[in-house]
Amino acid sequence: MNAPDRLPGLDAGVLQGHVDQAWDAQIVPELIDYIAIPAKSPMFDAGWAAHGHIDRVVHRAAAWVERQRLAGLKLEVIALREADGTPRTPVIFFELPATTPGGNAAGAPTVLLYGHLDKQPEFSGWRADLGPWTPKLEDGLLYGRGGADDGYAVYAAVTALQALDAQGVPRPRCVGLIETCEESGSGDLPAYIDALKPRLGDVSLVVCLDSGAGNYDQLWLTTSLRGNVTGTLRVEVLSEGVHSGDSSGIVPSSLRVLRQLLDRLEDAATGRLLPQSLHCEIPAERMAQAAETARVLGDEVWKRFPWACGADGGSVLPMTTDATEALLNRTWRPTLSVTGAAGLPAIADAGNVLRPVTAFKLSLRLPPLVDGHDAAVRLKALLEDNAPYNAKVVFAPDGRVGAWGASGWNAPPIEPWLETALQAASRAHYGAPCGYVGQGGTIPLMSLLQQGFPKAQMMVCGVLGPKSNAHGPNEFLHLPYGKRLTAAVAQVIAALPADAVA
Repeated sequence: MNAPDRLPGLDAGVLQGHVDQAWDAQIVPELIDYIAIPAKSPMFDAGWAAHGHIDRVVHRAAAWVERQRLAGLKLEVIALREADGTPRTPVIFFELPATTPGGNAAGAPTVLLYGHLDKQPEFSGWRADLGPWTPKLEDGLLYGRGGADDGYAVYAAVTALQALDAQGVPRPRCVGLIETCEESGSGDLPAYIDALKPRLGDVSLVVCLDSGAGNYDQLWLTTSLRGNVTGTLRVEVLSEGVHSGDSSGIVPSSLRVLRQLLDRLEDAATGRLLPQSLHCEIPAERMAQAAETARVLGDEVWKRFPWACGADGGSVLPMTTDATEALLNRTWRPTLSVTGAAGLPAIADAGNVLRPVTAFKLSLRLPPLVDGHDAAVRLKALLEDNAPYNAKVVFAPDGRVGAWGASGWNAPPIEPWLETALQAASRAHYGAPCGYVGQGGTIPLMSLLQQGFPKAQMMVCGVLGPKSNAHGPNEFLHLPYGKRLTAAVAQVIAALPADAVA
C-alpha cells in the first residue's frame, strides 16, 4: 500500500484556493456565531439540556453541513438516553459514499472524521477587548472560546471533502462523528460508538481534528496523547469555622492536611509523581521523535507560554530548559495540577478563622500507556487511606462510577502510504516537511477507536499552536493555519489506497 506522490486530477493550488474561499465566505462567519454561544460541556453546565446551548450549536452545524449539498450525503443528529431516561449529549453523524470505483463495496476502506462542539468554561484574564463569548477577528486570528477547540473541525472536515469532489479527485467513503461531551471526558461517546458500529464500516483512516501544532509553519502529526484523571479532593476537620487564636495549635488546618495528602502523590520540589504505577517506559521511537522536534522548535518549546515576567521567563523559570526533556515532560510523564479550590474566602473577606473545609480540584495527566480508570482507583486509595489526624477525606473522581478517568493513546506504527501522503501534503500546502509531536492533552475517542479498529491509521492533528491557549483566556484560531490544514487533510484522504484494510 503505497501512496503516489502525485494524485490523479489533484491540483494542490486549486485545492487550496477552494478551501481558502470556503473559509472566508462560510466557515469564519459560522465560527463567529458559534463562539457567541456558551455551549459549555456538561461537567461545567449541569443544566446543559435545559439551557439548550449544546443543542443549538449541534443543529446549526448540522444545518450548515446539509446546505453544502454533497452528493449522497446522509446526516442525522442522534440523541441517545441512559437506562433511566436521562438524556445523553447529542452527536452529529454523517455518511458520504465513495467516489473511487468500487469504493462502496463491502470491505472497502472508510475514513472517519472526528471533532467536538462542546466547550470549556469562561476562565478569567481575558484581554479587555476580548471575552469567551465575544468573537473578534484580528490580524488573521479569531478570538473566543471554542473556535480552535474544537468548533472548526466539522466545518473543515466537510470542506476538505467538498474540495476533493469539486475537483473530481476520487476519494474513499467517509463518515463523520461530531460529539458534544469531549471536554467532560467523552463519557457518552462509548454508547454512540456501540450504537453506530455497524454503520461506521471498515475504518482504515481516522482523521481527528482536535489536536495541536508545534508551530504554524508545517503540518504536525500527533503521535501520542496523555490520559487524565480529574476529581475533587475534600478535607474536613470541623463542623464550622472557629477562632484561629483559640484553636490553632490544637485543631489541624484542613489546608495542611491537604498538603500532606498531596505530598503522598507528588514531590513538591521537582514535580515528579511518586507512585511508580503512574509512570510507563517511554518507547525509543518517541524519544527519538522528541529529540528531533526539540531540534526544530528549540527554546520555543517553553517560551511559547505567557510567562508572568516576560517571554524569556524573567525570574520565573520553566521546570526544565532542556527542550527534549520539556517535550517528554508534557507528553510521556505524569503531572499534577490544582485547577480549582473551595473553602477559601476571598482575601478581602478572610477573618481570623480556622476554616472547617478545604477542597481542591485535581487534574492528573497520565502517560499514554497508563490505564485511566486503574489510575483513578489507585489515586482514590492513596489519598483516602490513613488520613492524617483521622480527618474526613474524600476524593471524588469525575465520571461515572466504574468508568473514572480517561486513558491516553500511543499511535500505531505509521504505514508507508501515510508517511508519503503526510510529507507530500505538508510540502504542498506549507512548503515544509511534516513534523511529529506528542501532545499533553487527552482525546478519549482515540483509545476507543484503536481498540475497535486496531489496524486503522490515525491522522491526529489540529490548529492549537503556540499561544492559541485553548481552555484559557484569549483562545484563538489561527486562520491561515486552519486553511492549510484543511487542504492538507483533503490531500491525505485522497491518498488512502483502495486496498487499505481496517
